[in-house]
Amino acid sequence: MKKNTTPLPLLGGITAEEFLSEYWHKKPLLIRQAIPDFQPLIPKDDLFDMAGREDVESRLISFFNKHWEMKSGPQASIPVKEKKDWTLLVQGVNLHDDKADALLRQFRFIPDSRLDDLMISFAADGGGVGPHFDSYDVFLLQAHGQRKWRIGAQKDLTLIDGMPLKILRNFKAEQEFVLEPGDMLYLPPKYAHDGVAIGECMTYSIGFRAPSYQELGESFLHFMSDSIDLPGRYADPDLKVSTKPAEISNEMLEQVAEEIAKIQFTDDDVLIFLGEHLTEPKPSVFFSGPEKPLAPKRFHQSALKNGLKLSRKSLMLYKGKHVFINGESFAVGKEDKICLNKLANQRELDGADLANISADAIETFCLWYEDGWLDLRQ
Repeated sequence: MKKNTTPLPLLGGITAEEFLSEYWHKKPLLIRQAIPDFQPLIPKDDLFDMAGREDVESRLISFFNKHWEMKSGPQASIPVKEKKDWTLLVQGVNLHDDKADALLRQFRFIPDSRLDDLMISFAADGGGVGPHFDSYDVFLLQAHGQRKWRIGAQKDLTLIDGMPLKILRNFKAEQEFVLEPGDMLYLPPKYAHDGVAIGECMTYSIGFRAPSYQELGESFLHFMSDSIDLPGRYADPDLKVSTKPAEISNEMLEQVAEEIAKIQFTDDDVLIFLGEHLTEPKPSVFFSGPEKPLAPKRFHQSALKNGLKLSRKSLMLYKGKHVFINGESFAVGKEDKICLNKLANQRELDGADLANISADAIETFCLWYEDGWLDLRQ
């Protein structure tokens, strides 16, 4: 595969290849003016309104009188302007705003299977969430005002007990930076950091998915429960009289263990599980189709003329013959594979891309359109 040798201003003039080999999962990277003259994508009043919605994840964090408090959304009110040391965190802003979604997509040199969301942090003077670490990679883009970051590669990740937040007990900073609008800081997983607002500020966090193997294992077993086929029922025709009625016999243990050992899974089982798991919408995500959807024939005509695009909220991946979207999966034929893969990679299709796909694919696109999974381009 040909390497991409194009320097990215977003990464300070290094290539994505260099970033992944030298920094990803390894060490921090401070990028001055990653996005020159950057301006907030969403006014703060609109952000506050968003935090009051049922379909938006938010947290209000305050540190008053040496006491941390956290309130999950929807937020009925925001602290008065005169108060200091509070922070509003709004998750998944990319799901609700086109500009935020476009910013998140600038980071697609990392696969979609790892890209998570864009969170906006609005902080009053002195606001922050305390010294902590994340279990995933993160880019911290300064959008408005200034924030002072202190970071350190400490191995002691002990947390303070009894806190509503995961705050490090023994934080020791090794470096300190003040970020201006357009500056960005990359931090690998478990790299300790503490950000404090200097005056009013907004920081955009581009986060990545790093599911625990425990989470994946539990979800996989649940996924496989529908396909387990163990016929028959426990029986013991040679049962002997027991002198210890409360003891589980070796015979019963061995017979059950032998049957459970017959449960097997294939690489294809893992692939289908992983694709569905990674594209499953978060609980707060809801889709809504058009109020007056076009009839299938009109939809087809409009799609051929103008093209299609995935909804901001849709997650779409593929591997081999399998396509995954919003927690569902299906196998595709060769004639549709190119088109569907292109939709997943580019998140939109021109009308010409739809000229040679099958009637089944067009019907599927129409159903996705009615469900709000994709839209007709204008």
